[in-house]
Amino acid sequence: MELRVFVEPQQGATYSDQLAVAQTAEAAGYGAFFRSDHYLAMNVEGRPGPTDAWTTLAGIARETSTIRLGTLVTSATFRYPGPLAITVAQVDEMSGGRVEFGYGAGWFEAEHNAYAIPFPSLGQRFDRLEESLAIITGLWTTPVGETFSYSGQQYSVTDSPGLPKPVQSPTPPILLGGQGKKRTPALAAQYASEFNIPFVSVETAGEAFGRVREACTDRGRSPDDLVYSAALVVCAGDDDAEVARRAAKIGREVDDLKAGGLAGSPDEIVDKIGTYAAIGASRIYLQVLDMADLAHIEFIADKVIPQL
Repeated sequence: MELRVFVEPQQGATYSDQLAVAQTAEAAGYGAFFRSDHYLAMNVEGRPGPTDAWTTLAGIARETSTIRLGTLVTSATFRYPGPLAITVAQVDEMSGGRVEFGYGAGWFEAEHNAYAIPFPSLGQRFDRLEESLAIITGLWTTPVGETFSYSGQQYSVTDSPGLPKPVQSPTPPILLGGQGKKRTPALAAQYASEFNIPFVSVETAGEAFGRVREACTDRGRSPDDLVYSAALVVCAGDDDAEVARRAAKIGREVDDLKAGGLAGSPDEIVDKIGTYAAIGASRIYLQVLDMADLAHIEFIADKVIPQL
């Protein structure tokens, strides 16, 4: 089981805050640093304001050396597929091939309204996601010296040189996820190297994994080709008082965190992670909500990771 650190910078974090978390996670031995891709805080003021996900990852790429970097997840509504393919390929080069591309249809209407981003219907958002995946992977995998064209309902591409190429060949790992019952599993089976389910019970996660496995089989792909992962909020401590202190700092109740996330002593957290391992998860993204508490990240690395 691999543990990865996942942060929500739109809730109020600078680039420096995120860099400190990424460097701490790298030194502590986590597998990756991931961040959300949102432009509007949820239920807080979010000062000093949002940071752009790929600009941030580009900077962190140059100030780390081994930890993998990605988004959970970039919204297909935020960027046209061609420029996004260029951006991700460039950050992959800047990192020496450590980028993972998390991608989704988008869901948070308020952030679109707040920053002049069109927010089409759910069906149209999935259409854009599907066509964007075809275009981005097509651009990346077109041999150098050849051109790529694509004709879709949402986007068209004419004679693109498909440059630049990412360092990782044929593409960086692509992560898709969510609870969609039809199109999400089908897209994961077609394009993803990893399927992620965020903030759900082990029973719900197991059902989602099952749908993706079935979609892979229907497509003639081995279900075991994919990595299956979950994202869960984390709140750990040596004793009840420390857990309660950390829970209060993020405005959450300990009982709720234990029921819906990973909370409590290292042994409790290891046992809960084991229930996700039992349904096929091999990665857990730890949602770290207090980014200033770097000791929390180090504590989990010292007390939880060695037991996995």
